[in-house]
Amino acid sequence: MERKLFLGQYLIWMILLLEQLHGCKSCIEKERKTLLELKKLLELKVSRSFITSWDDVLTTWTNDTKSDCCQWEYIECNRISGRIIGISIGFYNTDGPFPINGLENLTKLELLKLGGRGFNGKILELMNLTTLKRLSLQGNSFSGAIHAVCKMKNLEELDLGTNHFAGELPLCLGSLNKLRVLDLSSNQFSGNLPSSFSSLKSLEYLSLSDNNFSGLFSLSPLANLTKLKVLKLSSKSEMVQVETEATWQPQFQLSVVVLRVCSLEKIPSFLVYQKNLRLVDLSNNRISGHIPTWLLNNPELEVLQLQNNVFTTFQMPTIVHNKLQFLDFSANNITGLFPDNIGRALPNLVRMNGSNNEFQGHFPSSIGEMKNISFLDLSYNNFSGKLPRSFLKGCFSLKQLKLSHNKLSGLFLPRETSFTSLKELRMDNNLFSGEIGVGLLSSNKTLSTLDMSNNRLVGAIPSWITNLSTLSTLLISNNFLEGTTPPSLLTMPSISLLDLSGNQLSGVLPSHVGGDFGVQLFLSDNNFTGPIPDTFLERVRILDLRYNKISGSIPQFVNTENIKILLLKGNNLTGSIPRQLCDLSNVRLLDLSDNHLNGVIPSCLYNLSFGPEGYISEIGVSYSEICKFKFYKSTFVNEKFCVESYGFEEVEIKFSTKQRYESYFGASVEFTGAILDRMYGMDLSSNELSGVIPAELGDLPQLRVMNLSHNFLSSSIPSNFSKLKDIESLDLSHNKLQGSIPQQLTSLTSLAVFDVSYNNLSGIVPQGKQFNTFNEKSYIGNPLLCGPTTTKKSCEATKSSNEADDDGGEEKDDEAVIDVVVFYYSAASTCVTALIGVLVVMCFDSPCRRAWLRIVDASISSAKRMLP
Repeated sequence: MERKLFLGQYLIWMILLLEQLHGCKSCIEKERKTLLELKKLLELKVSRSFITSWDDVLTTWTNDTKSDCCQWEYIECNRISGRIIGISIGFYNTDGPFPINGLENLTKLELLKLGGRGFNGKILELMNLTTLKRLSLQGNSFSGAIHAVCKMKNLEELDLGTNHFAGELPLCLGSLNKLRVLDLSSNQFSGNLPSSFSSLKSLEYLSLSDNNFSGLFSLSPLANLTKLKVLKLSSKSEMVQVETEATWQPQFQLSVVVLRVCSLEKIPSFLVYQKNLRLVDLSNNRISGHIPTWLLNNPELEVLQLQNNVFTTFQMPTIVHNKLQFLDFSANNITGLFPDNIGRALPNLVRMNGSNNEFQGHFPSSIGEMKNISFLDLSYNNFSGKLPRSFLKGCFSLKQLKLSHNKLSGLFLPRETSFTSLKELRMDNNLFSGEIGVGLLSSNKTLSTLDMSNNRLVGAIPSWITNLSTLSTLLISNNFLEGTTPPSLLTMPSISLLDLSGNQLSGVLPSHVGGDFGVQLFLSDNNFTGPIPDTFLERVRILDLRYNKISGSIPQFVNTENIKILLLKGNNLTGSIPRQLCDLSNVRLLDLSDNHLNGVIPSCLYNLSFGPEGYISEIGVSYSEICKFKFYKSTFVNEKFCVESYGFEEVEIKFSTKQRYESYFGASVEFTGAILDRMYGMDLSSNELSGVIPAELGDLPQLRVMNLSHNFLSSSIPSNFSKLKDIESLDLSHNKLQGSIPQQLTSLTSLAVFDVSYNNLSGIVPQGKQFNTFNEKSYIGNPLLCGPTTTKKSCEATKSSNEADDDGGEEKDDEAVIDVVVFYYSAASTCVTALIGVLVVMCFDSPCRRAWLRIVDASISSAKRMLP
């Protein structure tokens, strides 16, 4: 007993002594100077395009001799010796090589981490850092071969992920027998797994994901690695084919296996022997047949991802272990009935995705027994019938429910619905009928997204819908709703996207709309009447009022800096286009077609941006990340299962381009790369506009579509239109345009549609480049146009006539003047001669004189008899 007490006191004194030593010990001067020299080398070799100065980043690395470098940021020291053993520099947006030779004096360095996005170069000089135990170059731009690391025999963790390393994996990696963690993911490695990997007896974590492996890929070198817990492999293409029928039996027991994009046609046989699996990811392969019950029966399984395969059947085993929480079998070819006992077999499911399959029959009622389910997606199937009452009342933990694109019917969420935690509800493209049910009120404090478009809903929009205080997205388009909209619906502070199009709604527009951060407002294909208030655009980003009964003139809008898309097609608007419309500085799509607008086109429309400055993004965006499980952790690796969830709406805009109505899709986030974000157009067609086409419209270089057809424009085509470098569709048909088609327009290399039909144009049609692709339809109705693509194929007669006009025009004019003068003199002389002859005959008595007098007397007598 006394001996144990003595040992305890001894340990306490040793701990106190070590702490005292650590408090007094500082880094050695030689290593401090090495760090300062390293800082200077960084200044010289690393671009400062994102970093103003390394003095601003390595603020604690100072030349003050009293400064202890063991206390500097990014530095780790041995507590007893004071020697530097670790450097962890992790900056983003750097650019240039890291000066590895600046570390040569740090002879005790055990850890080196160079995180970020910009360090590049080769790693040959690393071979001198033989004391390293942990090395991470993750997230940079290093390239070339990696043989240099084979000299570091003490390495325990090596993370080279997300770089540009290429070539086959070197055999010498097998000599690193102390290696526990090896991450080579997101590079350009090729070839196969070296046989020398069988010597990595200490290996616990291996990630080869996202590389360029090809051909038949064997995992047999890993068979005897008894400590292996995590195995991750995937290819950037489908050129790799991982071996599935193995003759070897594994000595390891994995907890995580990820084999994505490996061209698997079967589930690898070695997985049958794995009894400790917690996460299995076999997504994006070609596995067919039925989902094996032995996989679902794995006693420790928590996450199973089988999406994007060609599975055809899905059945629940008789006995299922209850640890499974995340299940994804979406985007397969599974047919038949959905397992009705799934709720009882998997009661602990938190997230289930079975979308994009071919399930039929009724919705499984046992899902109502999943008390923990928070995400359920069974959209894009063929479910039919009513939603079971047990489901509507049982899943009170649901946060996201997606049942879109099925054949579900019945009332839309009746009163007994108990989705008290619901944030996102998508029930669009079904057969729901009747009025909007009051069951939504159970989610009045949580619901942010509600989509019930493309159903058969009737009646009015209920006023209580404005009680959903967190609602930001409401989509009820293409139903049979009627009546007026609730006055406060268009002004809800939380609303950012409101689509009521394709109904029978009526009434006048309110003076103000939109939430606190702007709104995308779709009201097309309804019966709205009255004028547009001049304050209507104050908080609107997208306004679609097409095909209503809006009247009056286009108002002189105020506070228009938010508007990106303005669509007023197919109404009863009159008057001229106000010059104030030129103040819509951020507009990208402008459609005023099919109205009764008159007057001239304002030349100031060139002030409109029609370019990428104004985005539609950042409306209704929500992002969440669920990281439910942690499977493996080391200095550089934190292996966990995360589900990323982006809440954004895909916006569809129909706009007439290339002489057809096309749909352009965008979203509330720019990373989608949606085509709508690159679409800029102006449509003023089918009005009563007159006068000239302003040449200033040519100063819109980003414009892709311009339609001025079916008006009364009477000028020539501006040659300035040659500056519309991105124009794809230019329609000037059905006007009164005169003159020739400017030859300069042949420089428009993006032009796919050009229509000047039914005008008064003349001369030779330009040829070359895009103009060689246009046919006769582009020029019909212009009888004075000539060229190979017109009804008048040859221009020779036109040329001869023009030449004749040029050469003899003056002579013809002179001859015409002479002919007129001769005619006047001849006529006058004839009249004078005849008058003299008559007078001479009347002066002498002759038979002619007597005959003339008898005729005169007879004419006078006849005239008297005709008088009353």
